[in-house]
Amino acid sequence: MVINIRKETEKDSEDIKSVNDKAFGQENEGKIVENLRKNEKYISDLSLVAEIDNKIVGHILFFPIKIISQENEYETLSLAPMSVLPNYQKMGIGSKLIKYGIKAAKKAGYGSIIVVGHPDYYPRFGFAPASTFGIKLPFEVPDNAFMALELLPNSLKGKQGTVKYPKEYNDDD
Repeated sequence: MVINIRKETEKDSEDIKSVNDKAFGQENEGKIVENLRKNEKYISDLSLVAEIDNKIVGHILFFPIKIISQENEYETLSLAPMSVLPNYQKMGIGSKLIKYGIKAAKKAGYGSIIVVGHPDYYPRFGFAPASTFGIKLPFEVPDNAFMALELLPNSLKGKQGTVKYPKEYNDDD
């Protein structure tokens, strides 16, 4: 099985929405991606698809967000959402999307990535609890489910604060 990872194109929009909706069993994830595309901070090079036999079976999006302290704001990337069609899960597609995405994020000049996700999955890519860097969320999740990854050594050192997501992550329109 050959898995091809590439950046999304305009013609991929409906397939990406479908993959997200099916992977999460509801339409909100697909709507989030559609809404984020309209945000001026959207970076098409950081929205990636996984294809098998020219069929999109997975998607990952990295989106610029802020870590805000009382004194400063720091830019980081949010890894969200990441989806793989149910029939293609547990085949390494998500791992390939994450690894390719980490390289693309480094190439784009970003120093770090944060994710809210499964605590048994993301650490294999180098993610550690964000609390170890002094980074918090504006909502409650278990400490081990909110993680951060330094793409460059010490890129999160001294950058404690609270993550601020753009409104599109909460919009249902």
